Amino acid sequence: MALAIFDLDNTLLAGDSDHAWGEFLVAKGIVDSDEFKAKNDEFYRQYQQGGLDINAYLHFALSPLSKYSRRELEAMHATFMTEYITPLRLPKADALLQQHRDAGDFLMIITATNSFVTGPIADALGVKTLLASEGEIIDGRYTGRPSGIPCFKSGKVSRLQHWLTETEHSLDGSYFYSDSHNDLPLLEAVDHAVAVDPDDTLKAAAVAAGWPVISLR
Repeated sequence: MALAIFDLDNTLLAGDSDHAWGEFLVAKGIVDSDEFKAKNDEFYRQYQQGGLDINAYLHFALSPLSKYSRRELEAMHATFMTEYITPLRLPKADALLQQHRDAGDFLMIITATNSFVTGPIADALGVKTLLASEGEIIDGRYTGRPSGIPCFKSGKVSRLQHWLTETEHSLDGSYFYSDSHNDLPLLEAVDHAVAVDPDDTLKAAAVAAGWPVISLR
């Protein structure tokens, strides 16, 4: 059973769920619109350019969660799924996931976006195993602070290696699909790296390494 690992944002989805969640919060008046939108856009620009301070971003992204109960957050997320995530679904991505299921592979999503945002998305995609950045929870509420190793750049490799040790899976025959040069550390760690609608930096690296370049759009 080979691992089939997938990045989420701009790979299995035609957009970035983390940035979309910020846009949702602004549109619904849940956060201060002008200031939050400007910071959300700037962090996304930094991510695209490879200069994101992941800890600073996680504090920013997780802070609004601390203001609401889990029940309130779940209600918000249900609306977010309907209005923002469903339109980003890709039939070709669903078909690729099914192709790996049919091959008997073990499916996993690994993403820098926090698990509050991405957990229901992974469920909707039918992927049971998710490695994501985590928000600290105390007494059943988010504190607004990150917890553990952020699932970003080399942190994805660290989190995956920890999971492999716990589960006794291996990277033998493994696949990883991603759109972003931020994922080069993990792409270089698997047996079958695949660039999906890649950014320019990843596309150049994929061509140089002889990795397949595909589109799910």
